[in-house]
Amino acid sequence: MSDMNRRDAMGMAFGTVAAVGGVFALAAMKKTWDPLPSVKAAGKTVVDVSKAEENVLYTEKWRGKPVFILKIPKDFVDKQAEIEKKRNIVINGDHFAVMLGLCTHLGCIPSYRPDTHDFLCPCHGGEFTISGIDKKSPPPLPLEIPPFKIDGTKLVLGEAGPEYKKLKEEGVIGKQPLRSKLS
Repeated sequence: MSDMNRRDAMGMAFGTVAAVGGVFALAAMKKTWDPLPSVKAAGKTVVDVSKAEENVLYTEKWRGKPVFILKIPKDFVDKQAEIEKKRNIVINGDHFAVMLGLCTHLGCIPSYRPDTHDFLCPCHGGEFTISGIDKKSPPPLPLEIPPFKIDGTKLVLGEAGPEYKKLKEEGVIGKQPLRSKLS
């Protein structure tokens, strides 16, 4: 280092300052790319289902999409096909149907028919069971179950808990056809 002249020392000092400045600039850029806290909060929706009534459709909003939450009547659970029961979410012994309220054909919002315990899409007449499985064409897939986690009597939409992961492993969240298993 005894051979270092003034020019070399200035070059090293400039390089060090530039490197530190570059690190701060990258940190600032990353901060601007991170989602705002308001956007992060929109990623999750917490719903307390403890006061939900049987056969009454509740619609929540998650990431700008409607989510249907329906407490399935106890006497109706026994009548469901096994594939439907697999899609039910059990919270404190009560069975719930939780699904995105968008038809898998063209994205229309199906309406719930409490008298027949099913959903009817107004656009092209597609029908879904109480658990969201398509039972009449044209919808090609069941209504999708969004990621969720159970926290006591609360349903946390937008967070994939163990219950959701189990449904995903069983292939019943709505990414593949299930109509043929409805018997």
